[in-house]
Amino acid sequence: MVVCGDDGLAHRLAAELRGVYGEQVTLVVPASERTVRPPVVVRARSASALLDRVVTAAAGLTGNGNGAVTAAGEPPNGIRLMEAAEPNEAALAGAGVERADALALVYDDDETNIRAALTARRLNPRLRLVLRLYNRRLGQHIEELLDQAATLAIGGTADGTGFDASTTVLSDADTAAPALAATALTGTSKVLQTGGLLLRAVERPPAGAGVSAAPGLATLALLSPTDSAGLGGDQGPTLLPDAAAVRDGGERTTVVLEQVSYAGPALPDGRGVMPWFASLFSRRLRWSLAGMVGCVVALAVALWLVTGIHPLRAFYLTLLDLFAIDDPAIGQSVGRQILQLLSGLAGLLLLPVLLAAVLEALGTFRTTSSLRKPPRGLGGHVVLLGLGKIGTRVLTRLRELNIPVVCVESDPEARGLATARRLRVPVVLGDVTQEGVLEAAKIHRAHALLAVTSADTTNLEAVLYARAVHPDLRVVLRLYDDDFATAVYRTLRAAHPRASTRSRSVSHLAAPAFAGAMMGRQILGAFPVERRVLLFAAVEVGGHPQLEGKTVGEAFRAGFWRVLALDTATGGDSALVWDLPDTYVLRDTDRVLLAATRRGLAELLGRRTGSRG
Repeated sequence: MVVCGDDGLAHRLAAELRGVYGEQVTLVVPASERTVRPPVVVRARSASALLDRVVTAAAGLTGNGNGAVTAAGEPPNGIRLMEAAEPNEAALAGAGVERADALALVYDDDETNIRAALTARRLNPRLRLVLRLYNRRLGQHIEELLDQAATLAIGGTADGTGFDASTTVLSDADTAAPALAATALTGTSKVLQTGGLLLRAVERPPAGAGVSAAPGLATLALLSPTDSAGLGGDQGPTLLPDAAAVRDGGERTTVVLEQVSYAGPALPDGRGVMPWFASLFSRRLRWSLAGMVGCVVALAVALWLVTGIHPLRAFYLTLLDLFAIDDPAIGQSVGRQILQLLSGLAGLLLLPVLLAAVLEALGTFRTTSSLRKPPRGLGGHVVLLGLGKIGTRVLTRLRELNIPVVCVESDPEARGLATARRLRVPVVLGDVTQEGVLEAAKIHRAHALLAVTSADTTNLEAVLYARAVHPDLRVVLRLYDDDFATAVYRTLRAAHPRASTRSRSVSHLAAPAFAGAMMGRQILGAFPVERRVLLFAAVEVGGHPQLEGKTVGEAFRAGFWRVLALDTATGGDSALVWDLPDTYVLRDTDRVLLAATRRGLAELLGRRTGSRG
């Protein structure tokens, strides 16, 4: 594997490939990177030895003079460091692109990544390419162009579904958004996105005697019997156990797959007559209109009682007097004349109220005040700070999960305001550091706060203020500097031990998705289980004798792979069917989602595997 980049994502990606997948990695960085210390991975509360190795690989890269890298806990040939000013043909050839399985180009500049990708495709048509591009539309065209070039270069033996010469274009904003959304909802960023669902691996305590496991959740692993935290069990975890192993597990903690969902109150959609009327006029104007209506009714009732005429005629005459229509009460009783004068006076007062209503309604449709305001009584929602590139993606993902959201944005021209308006999400326009802005977003009744603005200090100030208002609030910060993120995380956790705190950088969240794409389009993600790793992949049944023509029960191989779901979609989107019966026969046209160990997936796909399996 070859990784080329000029920021923290390149270091994290190299560490992910080496620490999680056990791959041989060449890291190509600019010469100035020698003096820049790679970022430190933020440890979770129950950090495993696997994550410790990833941390070490990310933080301990040191050149030894011949291009190799020495990292504590890793073999000297684990990660090879190479310096190059730019990823030109000479640099790519020196990195071994012609013999590599995959190349990741994660420079911060789109043009640099595209130019290097075109060069690499010419050097090695069978190379798997992963590009980091911010322009999503351009990325789709680049994917098609490079895949077509690979197909023609290798004589038409590649197709759109093969991954040996596939091209994958990713944006760190798109890849980080699901993890940020899951962190706000469940407190963990270890999620798997597939078929429009977010899945996570959760630990469940041993079931009591005679109590069966919860139905519908696949058992992925049994943790070490002597240490459920994964810090040194003698036996180690059992990955993908069969039913007999689960029954014999006794008091061992199980790891199961669970869907990330939201079960709290839904956000009002703002539809109906009253919500529309409330959004059209301000509260003060609504009270003024209500007062005028009450005044008209009172005058009509008084006229009816004074003159004794029919109530409808009394209401009609009151409206004539109100709108100054010429019908003077000459020769009538004194009470009728007094009421006519009072009605005329009320008409004069009604005129400015009606004019204000018209002007306010027109202003509502012309300005950004058409954005919805947080409804009364809202609670259990997520407050999202910032509607830039990252915030817009996170907002879309949260609404796909039907999670109520209130956004806070200081720029009235932010790119995410159009998305918020389309999704009918309440937005508070204002500087989050100013008094009253978070209160307007109902922060005191919120479930979580997601601070994803582009300024670290703004995110930190907002979180500190929110914690002062709501000490038990779950907070998630987007911080660029990893040392700063680590210090903030530890301090907030110590100051508020009962509340959930997470500080994340986009490169930290995006690296697993980029690593999975380098392993092939089949790889959807990976979950660490103590010192081992479980991979999740989408595989076509056709061409795999271990799966084709066999039942789900027969295709299951304990400790190697297990079929989890069937993809029945005929178009581009996935439609997964879970809880497949063991008697279902897998056909060659089926596409399945499976969990596998590194060694099992390598055997199934016919790839080589590292010594650690």
